[in-house]
Amino acid sequence: MLFFALLLEVIWILATDGGQHWTYEGPHGQDHWPASYPECGSNAQSPIDIQTDSVTFDPELPPLQPHGYDQPGTEPLDLHNNGHTVQLSLPPTLYLGGLPRKYVAVQLHLHWGQKGSLGGSEHQINSEATAAELHIVHYDSDSYNSLTEAAQRPQGLAVLGILIEVGETKNIAYEHILSHLHEIRHKDQKTSVPPFNVKELLPTQLGQFFRYNGSLTTPPCYQSVLWTVFSGRVQISRGQLEMLQETLFSTEEPSNLLAQNYRAPQPLNQRTVFASFVQVGSLYTTGEILSLGVGILAGCLCLLLAAYFIARKIRKKRLENRKSVVFTSARATTEA
Repeated sequence: MLFFALLLEVIWILATDGGQHWTYEGPHGQDHWPASYPECGSNAQSPIDIQTDSVTFDPELPPLQPHGYDQPGTEPLDLHNNGHTVQLSLPPTLYLGGLPRKYVAVQLHLHWGQKGSLGGSEHQINSEATAAELHIVHYDSDSYNSLTEAAQRPQGLAVLGILIEVGETKNIAYEHILSHLHEIRHKDQKTSVPPFNVKELLPTQLGQFFRYNGSLTTPPCYQSVLWTVFSGRVQISRGQLEMLQETLFSTEEPSNLLAQNYRAPQPLNQRTVFASFVQVGSLYTTGEILSLGVGILAGCLCLLLAAYFIARKIRKKRLENRKSVVFTSARATTEA
């Protein structure tokens, strides 16, 4: 059993740290991942394009509860340029409630686009990407002893997806990470970051999210992830986005800029995307909304026409009654 655990650890390290070379573009790019990592070609891959008119509202999805996020301890956190992204280690005192089991945090990392791009997120909502995306990775500590062991098991991992867009002001929480990027410009460089309130990296509305079963978005693409993608977004300044896009290199020497490190949306296939909230887009398509509007207008017009004809009929009847009264009165006078 110990040998098997060590073997899994070696496989995980080789796969995630480049035991087989992979990139996002070119001859080793994402279109070629399945050749070296077969699971990357399976039918439950991530990320996905979340179409809100196709999601299923689930009123029984419990609110997500991040524990320890606001108090990550006193020990410094390791920030690492692994050649594919910038990754921050997290202590096991951070964990998630509101899921089927207890999921302990391991690390967080970012995905972004090329210089000047406002489209660098992995997940999309209604085919719209945002400037970047934060992933916070956890593993099922109730069932497994480590990330390595959990990574190949169904729902062994739980990942939070936070969509990032550009705003007017600097985001102080993200500055805890971005301000240290110049210390890890080249692949395999590491630095220490003072602990900070990780919860402030999340959107304010934690109760509104999408949930689906998917995979790691990088090789080996294990289909073991219970995804939570928040509907609400966070904002960073344009300067912070430029820092993310222009500071790091994917190699030991400053030759290849580390950018455009996102995977394209994968087919949903037969999977269901659940939503913890109801929104117009999840109930009606644009065509259905237009049809509904036309139907309402037509209905109002019909009511107005009906009211008009009823009013005309009432007015006509009143006039007839008045003529009848006048005629009767005149006849009575004549006879008298």
